[in-house]
Amino acid sequence: MRVNEPTEGRRRVSRRSLLIAGASGLGVAGLAAGTATGVVPFNQALQRALGVASSTPVTQLGSMRVERVYSHARGRQVDLVFLLPSKKPPAGLPMSLMLHGLHGSARTAAPSGLLKQLGSDVARKAVPAYGYVAVDGGDNYWHQVRPGDDPMAMLLEEVPQWLRARGFGGADGTPFACSGVSMGGFGALLYGRRRVERRQPPAAIAAIAPALITSWQEMAKRRIFTGMTDWTSLDPLRHLTALQGIPTAVYCGTEDSFITGVRRYIAETHPAIGYTAHGKHSDTFFRTTVPSLVGFLGKHLPKKA
Repeated sequence: MRVNEPTEGRRRVSRRSLLIAGASGLGVAGLAAGTATGVVPFNQALQRALGVASSTPVTQLGSMRVERVYSHARGRQVDLVFLLPSKKPPAGLPMSLMLHGLHGSARTAAPSGLLKQLGSDVARKAVPAYGYVAVDGGDNYWHQVRPGDDPMAMLLEEVPQWLRARGFGGADGTPFACSGVSMGGFGALLYGRRRVERRQPPAAIAAIAPALITSWQEMAKRRIFTGMTDWTSLDPLRHLTALQGIPTAVYCGTEDSFITGVRRYIAETHPAIGYTAHGKHSDTFFRTTVPSLVGFLGKHLPKKA
């Protein structure tokens, strides 16, 4: 679904695009405002009606946990960050990866408002309970740049072990989905491809402003890939059928420097959600996608046996 872009100085927005953008948002303005702060500003009777009642006048939404773990794949200690819908989530809670962008970290991986949106949507049963896990991946586009530092191996091999050991992700701890922002969006599309190659396809993939650069000259400035061949072997724009059959959501601002590549990806792959709207490459735009992101992944949780 797309937001129509500016025409003669005015931007027309289709009704279907508005529905996508707000599909998993909160039903009333007050509750939406409460989600932004993590506190539902209503009396207990209304909280009970919304399904978020507690023993106190307000309800805190979402819970964040941070641990330090040693990654053999990366050869270093990394932060392991959990974004959970509540302080006491159910055993085996399904988890989606959340991959950070360039110069980011596990602690800054999620766009603003994600934790509160998740907590609110789960509390009011708009989506089934699930969580996000983020981990430090470095500035290497989620692939091995130097020997002994392989963030993709960490995602594929170590993250499931860490999740399983903490009672998340079901029997084997494998994330059911992957999402990411900017470089992390590139990484999410690449991760989905690697899972398909292992015959373990994820249930869904979501990419916010993925770093889909259309020329080697521009990508080379980042000094991440060993050469053009290294880049093209990983670039999602050159592997457009890799996620065929996997529900995918792609979001990008029309003033984002990555919009050309994102438009091409949307046009060629026809994702379940292909959302573009006015916005730059910043959290100001990223956070507007949060309601849709939470709802989209929530629709694709694995069915219970």
